Amino acid sequence: MKTKKEIKSPKGKLGVLTPGMGAVSTTFMAGVIAANKNLGKPFGSISQMGRIRLGKRTEERNPLIKDFIPLADTNEMVFGGWDIFEDNAYEAAMKSGVLEKDLLNSIKDELSEIKPMPAVFDTKYVKNIDGENVKKAKTKMDLANELIEDIQNFKEANQCDRMVMIWCASTEVYTQMSDVHMSLDKFEKALEENHPSIAPSMIYAYASIKAGVPFANGAPNLTIDMPALIELANKSNVPIAGKDFKTGQTLMKTILGPGLKTRLLGIEGWFSTNILGNRDGKVLDDVDSFKTKEVSKLSVLESILEPDKYPELYKDMYHKVRINYYPPKGDDKESWDNIDIFGWLGYKMQIKVDFLCKDSILAAPVVLDLAIFMDLAQRANMKGIQEWLSFYFKSPQTKEGLTPIHDIFQQRIKFENTLRYLMGEELINYLGLDYYQE
Repeated sequence: MKTKKEIKSPKGKLGVLTPGMGAVSTTFMAGVIAANKNLGKPFGSISQMGRIRLGKRTEERNPLIKDFIPLADTNEMVFGGWDIFEDNAYEAAMKSGVLEKDLLNSIKDELSEIKPMPAVFDTKYVKNIDGENVKKAKTKMDLANELIEDIQNFKEANQCDRMVMIWCASTEVYTQMSDVHMSLDKFEKALEENHPSIAPSMIYAYASIKAGVPFANGAPNLTIDMPALIELANKSNVPIAGKDFKTGQTLMKTILGPGLKTRLLGIEGWFSTNILGNRDGKVLDDVDSFKTKEVSKLSVLESILEPDKYPELYKDMYHKVRINYYPPKGDDKESWDNIDIFGWLGYKMQIKVDFLCKDSILAAPVVLDLAIFMDLAQRANMKGIQEWLSFYFKSPQTKEGLTPIHDIFQQRIKFENTLRYLMGEELINYLGLDYYQE
């Protein structure tokens, strides 16, 4: 056994702040509260229900992850956030229509206490929704300082020992990296000058890192995926991770894609369409916000299939992604995939997948795990980009010069080996004589 890494104790309260208190964040909050009261199980959460293999298979050491490594206790979590609407978490959850009313009513008191702080918001970046619970300030730097004050006030009021921030708000319009994102000095100058390339999500990320709070980006926005905020995170010893929660259709792609490639089955075309009617669907009905999501979704398959290495199988693959706003669906998203494949001697076949899923039900355990593992990273002094958490994202953030890993099975191996490394256990790579002698 190797030496364990020094990890600070998770004792005390963990404050979890979410920019955005809509369907995803309130489903997450309600679910944690319900699970703590034994009103339901946190299915989908690796931090709560996952096990990890240690050593050789013959040793039969497969503890729960939460018993293996010191993680924050969900009973010690305190929730807060910002939103453009003034609804408290109970009201927002009722309007979202994800969870049953009887369940929400049973935890009404706890949810009603969670009230959103005024948000940093600009309709230039999210065009199809608007609200009145919005901060007003002279500069974007002033807005960042107000957010830092919010963080400090929340921490003091709730007697939190530690904090994390998880972006659960809407997808912003597509933003390309520019000169103002290339260094911290340029970025801070742009904040002072209200530069149009500084989106609200970037202001939240800056404030979070500046306040020493780990930040994870659950949307496909540029946000922290830039040299300036990576520089700040490393300088401030703060973990960051992103981007875009991997939940419905993309989750299926990262499962099916590696399987097809492993068997060297060719893909002629992959057509994907989504129908959803929640706030996310309304936001994505705007072409500029959709482009942000489209870029995130399209990048997955190319990374998995490696067409340059397998040109006969994947170089000419036609990949199309569509998202359609359809209000009657609400949070019950339907994602439909038509995959045209070919095999032996070029004979053609098809796969059709109709995934009738609940967007926020899939996202909630991801938010929980990210909150817990980002807190772990902070306590283990793991600053900067947390690539080992790629498992949870559509467009995993990586260090400069590295190609993101999208294969969910490779991501899981990296995730588990990081936990083994932190606890001084041997890494498992399924190679060498030890594997064959087990």
